[in-house]
Amino acid sequence: MRLLRPWALVLGGLLCACAGAGAGAGAGAGPALRSYPHSAVLDGAGAYRLRWGRRGSALALRLEVRTRGYVGFGLSASGGMASADIVVGGVEGGQPYLQDYFTDENRVLKKDPQQDYHLEYAMENSTHTILAFSRELHTCDTNDKSITESTVRVIWAYHHKDMGEAGQNYHGSNRGTKSLRLLNPEREEVSSASLPYFDLTNKDVPVPDKDTTYWCQMFKIPVQHEKHHVTKVEPLIQKGHENLVHHILLYQCSSNLNDSVLDYGHECYHPNMPDSFLTCETVIFAWAIGGEGFTYPPHVGLSIGTAADPLFVLMEVHYDNPSFTEGLIDNSGLRLIYTPVLRKYDAGVIEAGLWVSLFHNIPPGMPEFVSEGHCTLECLEEALGAERPAGIQVFAVLLHAHLAGRAIRMRHFRHGEEQQLLAYDDEFDFNFQEFQYLKEERTILPGDNLVTECHYSTVDRIRMTWGGLSTRNEMCLSYLLYYPRINLTRCASIPDIMEQLQFIGVKEIYRPVRTWPFIIKSPKQYKNLSFMDAMNKFKWSRSEGLSYNQLVLKLPVNVRCSKTDNAEWSARERSEGKRKVPEEVSGSLAVKERKEGEPKVHSVLRTSPSAPIWLLPADVAPGAGAEVRGEELKPGTTSALQKMPLQNWKNPDNS
Repeated sequence: MRLLRPWALVLGGLLCACAGAGAGAGAGAGPALRSYPHSAVLDGAGAYRLRWGRRGSALALRLEVRTRGYVGFGLSASGGMASADIVVGGVEGGQPYLQDYFTDENRVLKKDPQQDYHLEYAMENSTHTILAFSRELHTCDTNDKSITESTVRVIWAYHHKDMGEAGQNYHGSNRGTKSLRLLNPEREEVSSASLPYFDLTNKDVPVPDKDTTYWCQMFKIPVQHEKHHVTKVEPLIQKGHENLVHHILLYQCSSNLNDSVLDYGHECYHPNMPDSFLTCETVIFAWAIGGEGFTYPPHVGLSIGTAADPLFVLMEVHYDNPSFTEGLIDNSGLRLIYTPVLRKYDAGVIEAGLWVSLFHNIPPGMPEFVSEGHCTLECLEEALGAERPAGIQVFAVLLHAHLAGRAIRMRHFRHGEEQQLLAYDDEFDFNFQEFQYLKEERTILPGDNLVTECHYSTVDRIRMTWGGLSTRNEMCLSYLLYYPRINLTRCASIPDIMEQLQFIGVKEIYRPVRTWPFIIKSPKQYKNLSFMDAMNKFKWSRSEGLSYNQLVLKLPVNVRCSKTDNAEWSARERSEGKRKVPEEVSGSLAVKERKEGEPKVHSVLRTSPSAPIWLLPADVAPGAGAEVRGEELKPGTTSALQKMPLQNWKNPDNS
């Protein structure tokens, strides 16, 4: 796909109506006439509260701040003072004031010649100042930030004196930043205090003094024998660990386990982790840093208590400890609030995007690099066609990447035509990731295509960025909440590897070693280097990175189309998706159709028609750090796998 995107699908509603810019939203209206459905405390001490609500083409805001001096509020692309859109107001001598400002790249505060913030009322008592004002979402003022459904980095400040008393008083430590979605905020649907709940929390987990730790703990759902619906899930993050706990995933595990698996937790993705962890493949809930509680819509709930529902669940907690702090003990987790009053539909979760793997990689020094993960029409055709021909309804999406992520979009195609974006965040903030409620539920039909598109920046990096588990690695994932629940839990892809190797000049690879990745045989400059070392040795420039990006976006992909029980839909073979596969590579990958008792083979890899061929096992080939077993096949030789009947093999065209 092209690097240039059809932005009109997103921006069509953002065109400035300049003739109407500056029109206030009912200036002079009193507090009794205004309601603010959303609110957030911006500071840790509870001294600064923001309330807001959309009113047509404008956003109405109310600031309640513990001060009798000035109050500052702003929007910033970086979360800092540089190039920010700022409003400052207060009450001085009984007279309210409100001024629209902006800052340049050097953080110099300047009065905006186009005043787009409009005061509605201001009040002050012995302890607090309250300001209510409004602003158009799109003002056509180059000094203002447009307000969209993307993440907004709000900046705030206050002082005990007013602006006029001593010029521009510096706010000192009374300042901060917080990421919010002003147009797509968390639903504040308060659950009844009488509803029962249960907690899934870690117990005194020792967090190692290393960069990244994934900790897994098995739990048993206490609600059994009778169907209930979970209506809300809340994070329980230990105080002081808000930046340590990066995300939490909850997986459904096999119901054939017994209570012995509950005895202890273990580091995830570790060679010695319990075998029971391997039965946990279906994501039933996801929370990421900065997110608040999630409330299901009134007609949908997460089903528990029946034979088809989770009995044993695995909670995976990602600890991010870049400072290698020692002695950390954590007790974070989740709270699930449920009801016996059943809702109409059972909710499901589909993980879509890029399979987490070294096959996903980003060159250094790139101001923008685009990766795509495909949930292909073949997968959705088979899974939905078998269980839900009328389609499923998506009602919320969580977009997930790591530190290099700058923007994420979930694109939706039907019959080759792109639909309106399913979800997007063009101001992605690593520290603020939560489910976005869709304004309108979206129907996904058999044969649709979903593409998770991630934009990255690696301008500050000198080595390759790899797909992986660490926050210094990258991911490109979307978690779709939908109903009614079907037997599909993962629909992800990974780009073919051969052309990536060819791009940097690799011609041959040796017999695979016992640990991934494989070792390169030729050419000489890469001899005996791993795939990762060779990619890092390649002299990347921005032009080379751009060419590589264009190549990767055109590559054929391997698709994982997973059922709840860890089985695969047959649509797993390589898919061309919306992209035409070049003829010169169309025969370079084959997928073996495995029979009972035969070894599982993921793919046949070769860097050229005359180069050695690699048979990589299905269960380990894509994963970073996974053990790889394989064999070298040279022209004119055979192996046990080659001796299998010809009809057991099929190429992407099913021949």
